[in-house]
Amino acid sequence: MDLLKNFFKGDKAIWIIFLFLCLISVIEVFSASSSLSFKSGDHWAPITNHLTMLLVGACVVWIVHNIPCRWFKTFIVLLPISWILLVVVLIMGIAAGGAKRWIDLGFVQFQPSEVGKMATIITVAFILSKMYSEEGTDKRAFKFILGVTGATCLLIFSENLSTAVLLAVAVYLMMIIGRIPFKQMAKLTATGVVAVSLIVGAIWFIPANVWKEIKIKRAVTWKERIADFSNKEKVPAAQFDMENNAQVAHANIAIATSNVFGKGPGNSVQRDFLSLAFSDFIYAIIIEEMGLVGGAFVALLYILLLMRIGRIANKCDKPYYIFLIMGIGFLLVTQALFNMLVAVGIMPVTGQPLPLISKGGTSTLINCVYIGIILSVSRYVKEQEALKAQEALAAQEESPGKTQEEAALPESPNAPDANAPAL
Repeated sequence: MDLLKNFFKGDKAIWIIFLFLCLISVIEVFSASSSLSFKSGDHWAPITNHLTMLLVGACVVWIVHNIPCRWFKTFIVLLPISWILLVVVLIMGIAAGGAKRWIDLGFVQFQPSEVGKMATIITVAFILSKMYSEEGTDKRAFKFILGVTGATCLLIFSENLSTAVLLAVAVYLMMIIGRIPFKQMAKLTATGVVAVSLIVGAIWFIPANVWKEIKIKRAVTWKERIADFSNKEKVPAAQFDMENNAQVAHANIAIATSNVFGKGPGNSVQRDFLSLAFSDFIYAIIIEEMGLVGGAFVALLYILLLMRIGRIANKCDKPYYIFLIMGIGFLLVTQALFNMLVAVGIMPVTGQPLPLISKGGTSTLINCVYIGIILSVSRYVKEQEALKAQEALAAQEESPGKTQEEAALPESPNAPDANAPAL
């Protein structure tokens, strides 16, 4: 037992949530990868690759959770590196689904946007911690945060709008808990609403050929998705356009044909027809196979993850660690929310995988880094609590007449100090 405690340090609830998400991932990716198995001709290849990635990710979690928390500040150097990589991917990135999101190094492909998200969260946490005080955060922090986040989102949005929006939402929530002055937040909120309205209006009214001429072809896809989502006209089943709305249609069928307990793991029907069933729409497959109970359980895991992160942050004595893990929590849970809302038809289609469940490479590893950082901070909190308990015990032994709680209390500020100079 002691060996396990020494090996799996940090908050045990976070470890349990992580293991549950990985277990669900193995089961559902194995089931939802039928299309990949058919294309490759190897039934075991997709799940073998995914298992390998999860095992590497588990090793990443273990390594990162043993890193002292203060070292995470050095990860800020990833920000300029990620900006360079994002520029590279815009110029010579690999296109998939009409968007350039990957860089191919020959032996591996990765998404610079995932590195950019992590670097931005770490940098914003650092800025907030340096300018935070009990009276309120310095007004200059607002400009620095906008500059850092704006630069990253600007480099991401043309090829991956949903990721840019996700990052902006996470940083916005970090600014709220970082006590950015109300006037600045009000102006930012108003500006954001106006900007979103203008962008949606531009996408809707500017003709497709104009977007193609200015090399923003993704705007055409965004317009189609917005149009499909906003169209509330009831279409008879026989007249539904399955060819152009296949993802939404098969996701709806998967959810509609499930029940309270689902069809059982491995019994999905829509996995054979639903594009990216193992990634962007895996939540629909989870509901089809595990029912409403399984879908609710997965959603509950993310809620518990955020609650646990909040509890750890509440015990932290350093602002940087608080902002860091809360930013990570907002990022993970908001992304999970995006994925689930898309799968059930409450949001337009986006390309966001379900964190730690969907099949992926870069996203899986980066998400494992996030879990490792959270566990490292929780380990620090436990060590600080143990140290305070030892100090209280030592103080109680020196003052046997006091209880442990009384011994831990600081001396009254009015009490005479033996070392103070005589007046």
